[in-house]
Amino acid sequence: MANVLSFVMSPDDEIAFFRFLERYRLEVYPERVPPDWVPFRADADAVRRLPDDAAYLAASELAPVLVDKVKRGKDKGHWRIDEVRSPVVHYQRSRSNELGELLSGRLWAELEITQQTGRRDPAPEQFRRLVLEIEGWIKKTFRRGDPKAFFIGPSAARLFKEGLVLRDADIKGGLVRPH
Repeated sequence: MANVLSFVMSPDDEIAFFRFLERYRLEVYPERVPPDWVPFRADADAVRRLPDDAAYLAASELAPVLVDKVKRGKDKGHWRIDEVRSPVVHYQRSRSNELGELLSGRLWAELEITQQTGRRDPAPEQFRRLVLEIEGWIKKTFRRGDPKAFFIGPSAARLFKEGLVLRDADIKGGLVRPH
């Protein structure tokens, strides 16, 4: 089963998060990697270069990032990262919708051996520790949300007090409130 963490981050929270990630020397990849892509480090300066919706944060120093070529569709010729067998964390960004509400984001990493994923070996222990440290930092730094599954960044919580609406990015999209 994957480790999933839902959150709401304002742009200031996102910069603080990437400042925290600097110590891990992660590389950033888009969901569909163009053939000429040059990965860059996940640090505070990288926030402005991130893809709009989602990216992979790869621990390529721990194990290789495995990719497959996309053979059909609009992304033909691009590379697709194997998110189960590679040491990557899928990072879906918090973003604003057309109403000015801040939508939730999500971190996702596969660490376990399961029949559904087809993973034969567990994730490297160093990668497991890295993911758990990132989750621990978010749980320690962010506020618990209502519903309980969400964590809300300090800046997003302040903006909520000033009237910003926080919303779950899922289809049903309920409201999220700091606890």
